[in-house]
This record gives sequence, structure tokens and C-alpha cells, in this order.
Amino acid sequence: QVQVVESGGGLVQAGGSLRLSCAASGSTGSTLSINTMGWFRQAPGLQRELVAAISSGGSTNYADSVKGRFTISRDNAKNTVYLQMNSLKPEDTAVYYCNAKIILLGVLRNYWGQGTQVTVSS
Repeated sequence: QVQVVESGGGLVQAGGSLRLSCAASGSTGSTLSINTMGWFRQAPGLQRELVAAISSGGSTNYADSVKGRFTISRDNAKNTVYLQMNSLKPEDTAVYYCNAKIILLGVLRNYWGQGTQVTVSS
């Protein structure tokens, strides 16, 4: 069984910063084979969209709307991915979801966290 747990959301004024964390864990004693980890977000009335992703080798991909403001990183030893969000704007307000693509029993599967709210006030 795999769990993906986010933390770090909250309320911040425009121009401020937040750091999100997401840790993936498996059954006690198991080693996870994690491929790409990423962050998605969903604002009310809109579809879920990719914010940033990072491969196991460290290659990154960002949505155009966050380039230069957000930085994704990961600690493979801790099965953890981070999203440093700077110069936040009201339009960044959304529920942020962590995604982990994990190879389990030879099959690549998608796992999602429960989401964490980020609210940016103007």
C-alpha cells in the first residue's frame, strides 16, 4: 500500500512565498521505485493542471505560468518532493495535489495526495 501526503499550504499575501512538501511511503520495510513526482493544482471551476514535475534523475518541467517563480526539487532518499513558490499571485490560488508515478508489481501506477489549499490574497 502506498501513501502520498502533502503539507505546507496556507494563506499568504501576494508577493509572498510558500513551500509545499510531499512524501510517498509504502508498507513498512518496502522500497518504493518512484519515477516522476509532480505538483498539480485545481482552482474552482477549472480543470486540474500540471504545475511542475521532476524525474528521478532530476529533469524538471514547469507550466509557463510559474516559470521563474516556482522551483521543484526532490530528495530521493526520503521519497519527498518540494515546491518552493515565490512571488505568489492571487491566480495561484488553488488546491495543490502531489502526484507520484510509482512502479509497483512491475506496473507504473499514479498515486495522488489528498491536496493542500493555497490561498493568495491581493
